[in-house]
Amino acid sequence: MKIPSTILARLWKRWDTRLSLVIVVFYAVAALYGEGTYQAARWQDQTPAYNQVHENHRYIPPAFVRCFLGDTGAVDRPFYLFGSDNLGRDVGQRLIQGTRIAFHVGIVTSLIAIPLGVLLGCLGGYFGGRCDNVVVWLCATVASMPGLLFILAIAMVAGKGLMGIYLGIGLTTWVSVCRNVRAEVMKHRGRTYVLAAEVLGYSHPRIMFRHILPNVSHIILIAFSIRFPASVATEVFISFLGIGVQSEPSWGIMINNARLRLWQGVWWEMTFVTLAIFFLVLAFNHLADALRDLLDPALRNE
Repeated sequence: MKIPSTILARLWKRWDTRLSLVIVVFYAVAALYGEGTYQAARWQDQTPAYNQVHENHRYIPPAFVRCFLGDTGAVDRPFYLFGSDNLGRDVGQRLIQGTRIAFHVGIVTSLIAIPLGVLLGCLGGYFGGRCDNVVVWLCATVASMPGLLFILAIAMVAGKGLMGIYLGIGLTTWVSVCRNVRAEVMKHRGRTYVLAAEVLGYSHPRIMFRHILPNVSHIILIAFSIRFPASVATEVFISFLGIGVQSEPSWGIMINNARLRLWQGVWWEMTFVTLAIFFLVLAFNHLADALRDLLDPALRNE
């Protein structure tokens, strides 16, 4: 689907949507920086800086707190922008790595769930009959399962790590995409341009993927903007339970570690992780609403 320039202009003119785009780009840059740091450490076969333990740097408050209190600090107590944790690790660097993992999960799970949902939705909506009955049965079966328990089961079978998270979330979140695409394809199935393509002798795959799919592609874009933050939030919860990635600083692991030290007055790790999750999810959800309003033909005022 080619998005009209007027839609892009209206999307950029809205200050709230523009702010959401800036936030998402900021997170993306942080994730790319974190990926570079992670890959460089692996290439050099060294412990990454964000995982290095410094016992004499434990529980250092954020830099702005120390400046406010007039604690310029000794040489052996460096300034950390977001403070340090119980092992003297830089919370800021670990937040960046958490952003890297969040983008990995959001992108990879979307690449699993969205193509699967689009394929099944196109097949069911285009062919109808028994094919559609099978697609509807699959959707109803997956939707009837407790989603979180299904994700946990797949993640535990696949083992600890991101692969289990990818498969668990990706294979359980395609139903809504499938239903939306199926409904749109059914509407386009009887339109004139589809009937003309059939008269010209075009094959069914060509009609589905080169004629119908571009006209319903706005659903894919909206689905990605909705699926991404939902996948990130699910990964945070699973890692909090200790089932996801363990050797890397996922946001869920950071929250699980930080909650044990709140009673000691060490508030900064929990605070900054919560804010990082909040702003990322808020920005994507706001973009999803804006894209739905501007791209959905049923809601768009042209």
